[in-house]
Amino acid sequence: MGAAEDEAVERAAGRGLWRAAGVAALAGLAWVGRDVPAQLGGRLTGARAERAARSPQFRDGTFHNRGSSRSMAGAPDRNLLRELVFGKQKRRPTASVPLLRPTEVPAGDAERELNVVWYGHASTLIEIEGHRVLVDPVWSDRCSPSALVGPRRIHEPPVRLDELPAVDAILISHDHYDHLDLETVRGLLAHQSAPFLVPLGVGAHLDRWGVPAERIVELDWSESHELGGLTITATPAQHFSGRGLRRDGTLWSSWVVAGAHRKVFYTGDSGYFDGYAAIGAEHGPFDVTLMQIGAYDRAWPSIHMFPEEAVAAHLDLRGGLFVPVHWATFNLALHDWSEPVDRLWAEAKARDVRLAVPRPGERVVVDDPPAVDGWWQAVA
Repeated sequence: MGAAEDEAVERAAGRGLWRAAGVAALAGLAWVGRDVPAQLGGRLTGARAERAARSPQFRDGTFHNRGSSRSMAGAPDRNLLRELVFGKQKRRPTASVPLLRPTEVPAGDAERELNVVWYGHASTLIEIEGHRVLVDPVWSDRCSPSALVGPRRIHEPPVRLDELPAVDAILISHDHYDHLDLETVRGLLAHQSAPFLVPLGVGAHLDRWGVPAERIVELDWSESHELGGLTITATPAQHFSGRGLRRDGTLWSSWVVAGAHRKVFYTGDSGYFDGYAAIGAEHGPFDVTLMQIGAYDRAWPSIHMFPEEAVAAHLDLRGGLFVPVHWATFNLALHDWSEPVDRLWAEAKARDVRLAVPRPGERVVVDDPPAVDGWWQAVA
């Protein structure tokens, strides 16, 4: 075989290797992305779509806030992109976030029991009058439709999903990935039997993921569901929804969890709006509020609260103890990792608001909360 023939054979072998590498790469991408279509969830059809169309919040094919609001729609702001690339913010802690395993529930009057266990971000367990309500559980490593890209956890969950106690209800505030997670829903299907209480339309996602119809309760704002001595009510929020390119095809909400003696309010994600005063007048006062304080920016001021606004909302709600959520776990904005809780602590002191800032996994006994000790400053 001559030199020219040798070179032709080598070129052919090289092309074969490149083709094989390309096929392998495509196969790898297909394997990684195999769950992405399912992650996007379902769409409103049939009776679910008809019910959505009857909602006062629904018009022109989508859900709407009661007031005007602006999310970061369209092309990203150039200043925002510049900050993302060149900004000097410390968006992750420099040391590990301290995690705790919840201690035993303290003995006491079960009829007036009220405790909160914060697992990180918005994931929280409410223990109220002998019942347990799990809020916006997300146990996955990323809040994203992809296992390779998207915001990744800053700290691990303080307990495994299968270590959670039996719960009586699972509340979902809206369908964004950091509040509604496919793998977590699958885990809850395997280890829990509680119903999912969700805003209108979110049941379409659960349907697609195999949640039985009898475990899905969809509520519009101001609608309630009675559950073993608890009244759980969907209340307004000022936000938006969507898991893909389509926006606002499902509703978003805050939640009121009320027993015979104790009451809890959870914001979900929301900008500051006059609805908080109305909720406080109708459903308050609240023994404890779980308030979103993180992932704010001047580019989306009407759909996430700044910490000072969260304090104002807590007062509008006629809240007792303030427990911050929606911070520390996922990097979703450009502010420093610890900025939300630093600003919150200052504002709470200035306005004489009772505050508890638990470590992930720490149980807060609402009637005897731990003193704020600035634990986050040691790792920031």
